[in-house]
Amino acid sequence: NDLAINDPFVPLWPKLLPTLLQVLDITLRVWHPEFQATFLQNNIQRYALAISDDEAYLAMKQESSVGGVFGEGGTAGSIISGTDRRDMNLTPKWAGWFNELRNNCFQLLGLLCSQRVLYAPEISSLFPRLVSIITNQEHLRSMEHRHFNQCLKQFIEMMMLSCPAPLYQSHLTPILGPIFEHLQLRFQYSWGPILGTGGLSIDSTKPLFSNNCADAANQLAREGMESWLISYYARGGLFVGDLNSVTAEAMVEKTRVDLTRTFSDMIQTVLALKGGWALVLANKAKEEQAGKKNDYSKLNFGPKSQICVTSGPTNADGTKRTLAQLHVDARKIHRIDKLCHFLLLENEQIAGYLVLTMIQCLQYPDAYTCRRCTRIVHRTLETVAWVDRYTELLGYRLFSVAVKAIISEPKWMVGIEWDMINIIRDIYGRLVLGQYFLPGGQGPGLQQNRIASNPVRFEQAKAVDTPLLGGGILQTPSDFPRRVLMEIGMSQGDIVTLENSLLESRSAKDQKEVLRDLLRVAADKTKGQNGLLERAGKEESLLHQNTRKPDVTALPEKLVTYSMVKKKEEKNVGPDHSDGPWHGNLF
Repeated sequence: NDLAINDPFVPLWPKLLPTLLQVLDITLRVWHPEFQATFLQNNIQRYALAISDDEAYLAMKQESSVGGVFGEGGTAGSIISGTDRRDMNLTPKWAGWFNELRNNCFQLLGLLCSQRVLYAPEISSLFPRLVSIITNQEHLRSMEHRHFNQCLKQFIEMMMLSCPAPLYQSHLTPILGPIFEHLQLRFQYSWGPILGTGGLSIDSTKPLFSNNCADAANQLAREGMESWLISYYARGGLFVGDLNSVTAEAMVEKTRVDLTRTFSDMIQTVLALKGGWALVLANKAKEEQAGKKNDYSKLNFGPKSQICVTSGPTNADGTKRTLAQLHVDARKIHRIDKLCHFLLLENEQIAGYLVLTMIQCLQYPDAYTCRRCTRIVHRTLETVAWVDRYTELLGYRLFSVAVKAIISEPKWMVGIEWDMINIIRDIYGRLVLGQYFLPGGQGPGLQQNRIASNPVRFEQAKAVDTPLLGGGILQTPSDFPRRVLMEIGMSQGDIVTLENSLLESRSAKDQKEVLRDLLRVAADKTKGQNGLLERAGKEESLLHQNTRKPDVTALPEKLVTYSMVKKKEEKNVGPDHSDGPWHGNLF
């Protein structure tokens, strides 16, 4: 009743939700393996599982002048040859109907969360039913990448952002645990053929077509569920009908990349690294800066890159800031701290699979995902670097992935090497040297003193309980990062020299330069990679930047312009031959 004051739609939810959950359950059940095996063997029913013409069109790089799906060069009629949804035929309409039905269910569940009805007592009796459907292992395993993408974007993200902090354990734990556990496995099988791991070849990423979909159904009966799921994730679960092979492979790549990008964007949003919560932190930093300078007039101006068109208090992005927003932001700041702590420190299943998935994402050849995951990793280090049970995960697994990414110099990582080196600096500083940094791994290393009564341990940082101020350090130095450096060929003397340099020069620029010089030596000892993960050349490599010689030739002492050349040509023109023969000087 209280929620209905602001939204008259709210009282309808107790009557609407049971039907909505039943529709979602039945829709997801259509993709269960036993039903897929039946549908794929039928010449007509198989197209209920296919992508739509619109999805195929979005996978193509088309200009706006093409005219859309039904224009020249469009994809109408490409899934089912010779017919499209404008014809008097229901078959090409099935794919679009299923998409709308599924997406509307997830969007309504997101609305249920954003209106905060999910957390009301009147819905408590229906919550177990919601959990059982969303976390049903058969549903999770059977969803295609494009289905899971919508689930994360429309429902899971909205639920984490809207849930009150006291209800994290009761409402988030039963859903996020199975979701994150499944995502870690799904990503591993999806990117395995691209990375050359998991035993599948790159050909396994090709989607199902009309001429081979029956073979996939027979594979399910012949090899069993587990083997079928591995190949199912490798191709994103896609069945593309009669679509041409080029667009079909682009569609597989798009679904794989979209899922990892959606996941990284979702985690960024809930950790206040982008979106509305990030704006709250930006406003807070803006207020603190104005207070230090004792000039509160700055709160009435947006960023310098924008022309301020509002009067009165202004957000950090230049939009108008209302009085109600001030009170809402105070509650959001509280939830930012609580949600970060909950995701990384309060539940082992959620935290473990979340961090493992972030480490995996740093290896995937997608610069968009990798760059965003580096920011998430910094927030993770700020929150949990001081916790002993994270030491092996961060100091060995994460550190070895970051080091390997730099010394192998993959071509796709050109442009984000400094971000990865900054992760190496953040890990080594917090876990080995007793240094912590400003949020995001920025600023100089802030050195902690050793405890007088126990010189082996460092004093803990004052910001250990406030990750937004820099977080803490591991008080007892770990040898895991040192072990990784020795595995790539560094001697004990090299490591001692490195640590002395990092302790003497604590500025961000100097420390990253020291790490780059060290990793260049290891990179020169490794061999390049072939195929998709081709190694960057020396002209592109960050590690060899200082060893390159400039190719720009020196300018001449006297600069010759185009107008000067034209004047010289006019002077060199011979006498006027306008009255001569028509052939001029041809002979």
